[in-house]
Amino acid sequence: MKFLSNIRLLLTGLWLGSAVFFSFAVAPSAFMVLRNLEIARSAEIAGEIVSRNLMIINLSGLIIGLILLASSFIGAVNTNRFALWTERILLLLLTLACAIGQFVIALWLRIVKTEMGKPIDEFAADDPLRLKFNNLHEYSVWILIAAMIAALLAFFLIAGKSDKKIVVEDKNEFKF
Repeated sequence: MKFLSNIRLLLTGLWLGSAVFFSFAVAPSAFMVLRNLEIARSAEIAGEIVSRNLMIINLSGLIIGLILLASSFIGAVNTNRFALWTERILLLLLTLACAIGQFVIALWLRIVKTEMGKPIDEFAADDPLRLKFNNLHEYSVWILIAAMIAALLAFFLIAGKSDKKIVVEDKNEFKF
């Protein structure tokens, strides 16, 4: 079971690390670099790069979340029920947040972009389509933050389960 816990921990950490890297490095860098190069339609191009990378984050979060959720039922006999169900709820939250981010919010963003018909920077800050886009973008950010928090908490629960002690007959404790 330790091997399975380590794999689950690795998957959670990989997704969380990629989501954090995307949020704090990839997305801001795409906009900054393209603006600094003074490329025409730089915000639109950066937005497409970010959208593509966010799709990868969301789809991988959905797949990894489902794998982690399914694997939480393996060897769960001698586990603290409260911790186990808390972990499952967090993994479900991660999975649902990624699904909503990809299949609901991203779809609405594409629809609004299509309605706009021109780069977002050409719209006034108080334009209804620009406001709609900004609100959807904010929802996208918040849903990704929720997924990352759920993954972080699940990471610690999984790590806590894999750090069990086994007591041998002569009362020596071995930590795995």
